[in-house]
Amino acid sequence: MTTSNFYYKSSTFLLVFLLLLLLSGCSATKNLNQNLSKQINQTGNFSTGFTGFVLYDPTTKKTIFKHNSDKYFTPASNIKLLTFYAGLQTLEDSIPSMRYAIKNDSLIFKATGDPSLLNPDLPDSGLLEFLKSRNEQLFYLKPSYTEKAFGPGWAWDDYNYAFSAERAAFPIYGNKLKVIFKENNPLPRTKPSVFENLITPEENSLKNYTGIHRKLNSNHFTYIPKENEENFEANVPFIYSEELFLKLLSDTLQREIHPIKVLPQKWQLSSSYYGIATDTLYKKMLQESDNLIAEQILLLASESIADTLKSDIAIEFIKKKLLKSLPDEPIWVDGSGLSRYNLITPRTIVKLLEKIQNEVEWKRLSALLPAGGESGTLKSNYKAEYPFIFAKSGSMSNNYSLSGYLKTDNGNILIFSFMNSNFTVSNQLLKKKIEQILLFIKDNY
Repeated sequence: MTTSNFYYKSSTFLLVFLLLLLLSGCSATKNLNQNLSKQINQTGNFSTGFTGFVLYDPTTKKTIFKHNSDKYFTPASNIKLLTFYAGLQTLEDSIPSMRYAIKNDSLIFKATGDPSLLNPDLPDSGLLEFLKSRNEQLFYLKPSYTEKAFGPGWAWDDYNYAFSAERAAFPIYGNKLKVIFKENNPLPRTKPSVFENLITPEENSLKNYTGIHRKLNSNHFTYIPKENEENFEANVPFIYSEELFLKLLSDTLQREIHPIKVLPQKWQLSSSYYGIATDTLYKKMLQESDNLIAEQILLLASESIADTLKSDIAIEFIKKKLLKSLPDEPIWVDGSGLSRYNLITPRTIVKLLEKIQNEVEWKRLSALLPAGGESGTLKSNYKAEYPFIFAKSGSMSNNYSLSGYLKTDNGNILIFSFMNSNFTVSNQLLKKKIEQILLFIKDNY
């Protein structure tokens, strides 16, 4: 065989091999698409509502599968992915707990939106010890603008639930009261203790709640007394005010704090006290879907951008300056997703997740998000030999979404957004079907 014939046959063989490989890949992708389309379109669990799904390969920059990708859905806590991005773009590695200045015998400080002060669910920021150690008189500069306690479109009758704690300039105790019931003890204890005189037994024990209930417009609470009640704790939001904040902080410091409305001339609050790591807030928000932390991250972002505690400032800045390239403009009104006014498309969430993946190394990102079978809101689902789903879930009545990253058996990391609105089947049935579909992708792509 001549050298030219050898090279000719070798080239022909290589060309045929590559062509077969390409056809095989196209066939596999086609089969995957057909299977996914069948599972979504012919499954009763999806037929009662409206479903959108996008599967995207960030390595090839190609959309593998899409279904209603450009339609708007109610994202619920998937909106926290936007809040996460806002924090990534505006906040440093540590959270500023306060801005302050010291002159002569006075220390003036103001709020930044930090939710960590005396919050039992977060590490100690060290701020209390710092204030205790100061010999100066303490003055609190009230914010010029105070954000409304509830976001636009929140359900007003959720006020008694722990997930609906009020937004505030300077949250304290996570803006929630903890009530502790002890066996054979007729009177509950509270943290902070200042509320113990505001709790009374419920006269009408026929009401259909247990534990603790706050009156709508005041910090007065009732509970149903029971004999031999097992030990348990209940958390309920209190109505926040600057007066209450100052009282709680003063009681803890055991020293007076003087409120002021205007910063004296020639004063600049140019110093900052930095507390807990920013990733601590992100992890708590993403893994446990903490709504107050999500709202406060937006306020922290706003304070960083414009020195004003107003969520709209952060939202508009992020949308107009950093997210103009999204396929569809999100309708974004709060940090937590409690509002039904929020609307977003699956392909927009996928693009956002790609932006996040490009800016945050995988080791850090995968540790912050809930991991299937291991952590956060996905701990009981997506169990496998190794975690393959790293995603944010979002749910409210008749709406459920799951968006994040899927690691296949071949080691590929795909981005997906699965959004469902207005369905009437149970959340459990819907989640089970979504899990089956994502497992199929893991095994077959």
